[in-house]
Amino acid sequence: MMSTQLPTNEYAPFYAPYVNALGEVNLIEELEISLHDFIRFVQNIPMDKFDYRYAEGKWDIKEIIQHVIDTERIFAYRALRISRNDQTPLPGFDENDYVNNTQATNRSIQDLLTEFSAVRHSNLFLFKSLSEEQLKRIGTASNAAVSVRAIGFIMIGHQKHHQKVFQERYL
Repeated sequence: MMSTQLPTNEYAPFYAPYVNALGEVNLIEELEISLHDFIRFVQNIPMDKFDYRYAEGKWDIKEIIQHVIDTERIFAYRALRISRNDQTPLPGFDENDYVNNTQATNRSIQDLLTEFSAVRHSNLFLFKSLSEEQLKRIGTASNAAVSVRAIGFIMIGHQKHHQKVFQERYL
């Protein structure tokens, strides 16, 4: 499935910038390509920037990487539940509470990237295992309708959004 074929009624307007920024990409291919792109990108960040905060109260790069990992896990859980035809509305989460309860700043970049890789590889297996019917299933998350396939594109767009933030505000 191509991102440009995703109907806008399969995700909340809040996620439109993530999906629109992808251009025309294939879901499975881009899940893999963006994994390698992210790792390469982070490995090229100067070591002295990992603990940098561009303003008071903002997350450092390690915390953002942990946020990307945590968010991807939550999105994957939503995709799994919805793909299995579970119609239970799924709650949102407070990203600040999650980051405030990590030890990301005490972790090495290699450890964070290894975890990101493991999570993304797991999600690749999940999305590869789904039928067209399962990918099109729609459930409710954060009080909005969302399809399984939209969740996959949102994962990628969320990651790319934070890469852009790194470039614009941290480097």
